[in-house]
Amino acid sequence: MTKAELLDYIKENFSGELEVIENEHPEPYFIVKAQDLVEFSRFIHDDERLLMTFLMNLSAVDTTEQFEIVYNVCSYRFKHRIYFKIIFDYIKPEFDSVIDVWRAADWYEREIWELFGINVKGHPNLKRFLLPDDWDDGYPMRKGWQGKNVIPMPERK
Repeated sequence: MTKAELLDYIKENFSGELEVIENEHPEPYFIVKAQDLVEFSRFIHDDERLLMTFLMNLSAVDTTEQFEIVYNVCSYRFKHRIYFKIIFDYIKPEFDSVIDVWRAADWYEREIWELFGINVKGHPNLKRFLLPDDWDDGYPMRKGWQGKNVIPMPERK
């Protein structure tokens, strides 16, 4: 499928709401409502014309006003891929795990939980693997984080 065909197919066949992010990248990019994350993931994974069975990457973004979780998935069979993200605010930072859809989400979700302090609902094994077990110095990937022994970079003039 071309980018336009892939965009149209997903918009026409997913029952939830999607927002298309217009960009110059060769892959479609969507914003998915956080409450639709698992349903959307299951749809693009299982749909016989999509079969996006490979989670290439999963990362978090702290914009200081909200968090974004960005997914990059592809289909080996059809040689196409998409990006999508969910957005939520700082008040109660959490999202649903997609580990039942893509097993590879395990480590990515743990990393987000550990370094951003974002709860991953339904994840079966949220344990530290990057920071020491007794870490109590906040979440080092959040913007504005000031650890006990961190020397901030000088401001640019």
